[in-house]
Amino acid sequence: MAVLVNGERIEDSSIHKEAERLRPDYEKAFMDMNPQEREAQLLDWSRENVIERTLLRQEVKNNEPEIPKEQLESIIAVLKKECKDPRELYKEFEVQDDEGLKQSIELIIRTERKIEKLLKGLPKPSNDDIRQYYNQNKAQFTAERVRAAHIVKYVNRQTDEPVAYQAIHQANSELKQGASFETVVEKYTDCTELGGDLGIIARSQMVEEFEDVIFNLGAGQISEVFRTRFGFHIAKVYARYPTVTLSLEKVKDKITDILKKKMHEDAIYKFIDNLKQNAQIEKSIPDSK
Repeated sequence: MAVLVNGERIEDSSIHKEAERLRPDYEKAFMDMNPQEREAQLLDWSRENVIERTLLRQEVKNNEPEIPKEQLESIIAVLKKECKDPRELYKEFEVQDDEGLKQSIELIIRTERKIEKLLKGLPKPSNDDIRQYYNQNKAQFTAERVRAAHIVKYVNRQTDEPVAYQAIHQANSELKQGASFETVVEKYTDCTELGGDLGIIARSQMVEEFEDVIFNLGAGQISEVFRTRFGFHIAKVYARYPTVTLSLEKVKDKITDILKKKMHEDAIYKFIDNLKQNAQIEKSIPDSK
């Protein structure tokens, strides 16, 4: 069934598309839930996500100033210069041509400006707030530590996934044939500083998918090839150290960021909830033939 949001029709296909986007992480988080109940909840959450995005887009289009044409054209020119194939840009922004690209980028900029206005003037977390969070969540700051290095091939507009994949697997092949990790790092990595040595790492310092690998390696072990949001990696752990509880001083900046993020999210959720309360939303409209 389709949804009407302030008269704008949202087809059921858009809700199912959002459900497929959420599905991998959602099913991992709710794997113990009854499958039918889990699917119903996924669709319900997806519907609410689509409704909220639609309301925010409507608000931005109705109340945020348009972006000058020259500014948009300049941004697109820079993006095209960085991208080998314009079709990859169209795919990334889910558009068909330059006009769609311009509209998408304009909406992004206007939305960012709207959110900046919402967040402007929010107070900073107080020292008491920071101390209270630390005392209530000390388990978060009890950190495993390892000394590790990695070989990385970044995936970006300069290097596409197949090229990076081929290079990292060639590096892995040389390791399997007996080459030393340090020799292969020098030959292949895109992170040449200190020979890929990352020093001593405590949990929560790196992205989750990287930590999932290195904190499951023993001292002296080398991982298989794995993917993070940045590209392909092979990691080596040189040493493991006893778990420690980090002091408040060491995690104060992190706690400040956590509390600021929550304040920002709360402000945005409150704003969107207000849009929903004042919107006309009909959730049981028959799909188009």
